[in-house]
Amino acid sequence: MGFSSIWHWVIVLLIVLILFGRGRIAEMMGDFGKGISSFKKGLNETEETAAKAARIEPPAAPVETPAPADKTDTTGA
Repeated sequence: MGFSSIWHWVIVLLIVLILFGRGRIAEMMGDFGKGISSFKKGLNETEETAAKAARIEPPAAPVETPAPADKTDTTGA
């Protein structure tokens, strides 16, 4: 009875069903599926955040306004 034998896996499956019951296994698989979905969602959010950061243009350099002209009279009068 090797590991590749179908009967070996049938017996292992029966033992697992007896120990845990059908409902508990279904519950564990449901939790496992939710975990995978959450993981994928987290990866997608990270990729979306990175894409948004790449699309954001840096702020434009501030425009310098010329200084107001000095109103002192330089004609000497």
